[in-house]
Amino acid sequence: MFQLDEQTQMIAGVIRQWCQSSLAPKIPKLESGEEMPFELMKKMAKTFGFDAMLGGAVRKRLEKMRAGEAPDPDKMMSEATKNPMMMHVVVKELSRVSPGFAMGFGVSMGLVGGAIVSKGTPEQIERWGLPIATVQQIGSWCLTEPGAGSDAFGSMRTTATPHGSSYVLKGSKTFITNGPGADVFLVYAKIDRGEPDGAHGVATFIIEKGMPGVTVGPAFKKMGMRDSPTSEVFFDDVRLGVEHLLGGREKGRGGRGDTKESLGNERSGVPSMAWGIIERCYDASVAYVRERKQFGRAIGEFQAVQLKITDLFLKLRTVENIVYRLAWMQQNGKRDMPYVNASKAMSAQMAVAAALTAIDIHGGYGYMEEYGIEKLARDAKLLELGAGTTDINLLACARELIGVTE
Repeated sequence: MFQLDEQTQMIAGVIRQWCQSSLAPKIPKLESGEEMPFELMKKMAKTFGFDAMLGGAVRKRLEKMRAGEAPDPDKMMSEATKNPMMMHVVVKELSRVSPGFAMGFGVSMGLVGGAIVSKGTPEQIERWGLPIATVQQIGSWCLTEPGAGSDAFGSMRTTATPHGSSYVLKGSKTFITNGPGADVFLVYAKIDRGEPDGAHGVATFIIEKGMPGVTVGPAFKKMGMRDSPTSEVFFDDVRLGVEHLLGGREKGRGGRGDTKESLGNERSGVPSMAWGIIERCYDASVAYVRERKQFGRAIGEFQAVQLKITDLFLKLRTVENIVYRLAWMQQNGKRDMPYVNASKAMSAQMAVAAALTAIDIHGGYGYMEEYGIEKLARDAKLLELGAGTTDINLLACARELIGVTE
């Protein structure tokens, strides 16, 4: 599985054309906040039939669940796309132009939609999972808090207090992708029955926009990923029935496992974004060194520049091969969290380094907005911070390999 099949190559081509004709012209307004990306996401899903393709898989899962079966959601979604590499390629093509757009799309459809479809009850899947997985609605994944980043569980302050047959949710989340435009928030909270710190279970709640007590803050001003609106979300005594508890029941401390599984899925998507960033940097740099002339000849004839091109090429092929292996793992039901964590960290670092190298190659032009390289450099940095920092991912890998506890 080290080359794209004909169908995936065709999809990559049409997605690239769409990005150039429909997404790239919107970048200035998306970055300034003058426009939001959510309607464009919905149009893209319809244009390429993602809504019908994924909707069919979700409905099939619903039918089997209601018939008393327990189908593997990952296998069903993989069968829907025929080839898991296909969605990686979609994310890669989007990330060549707008890593922020790719991130918002992936968080909504993959993280939020995927979590509800895989962990939800049939009623939850039909009510919330199906509209999000088919991009009819937009979802936000809410884990990080003002005081809880790398220590997501230990420092979590958002609580859900049982009250009769319902829960009262109180707390806040920050750095929430899609926050300003989300229809549904998937919120992680500690179940508070007065236990001592460390003994609380963690549960996931599905919360709708406009529910009493839910407030969304304004979009943050950020270094990069400006075309992906990010905000705080506040929960002030939000009353929730058990139908809003993902899966319909508490799992105690086992609820942390669901969160970590979602984090693994998020981390598996980062190399595809890095692939798109590095590929665009490589393509632009090769074209530039062939055309740009100094001292009477193309700068690609100078050894120092040639070394930079080779460095970009090696980064491109390395991350590309990481994505191929991740797709193979998905297709074959293989779970290798040390690899997921380590490859996320390395891919992110390579994307940042590649973007800076491309700026060096382009010189002053690389620093200008016109070429789009400076945007990729700004955007790439978030790959090292989101879904767990580079150090956190490397430590998680090492701890599992060695067999030590956190």
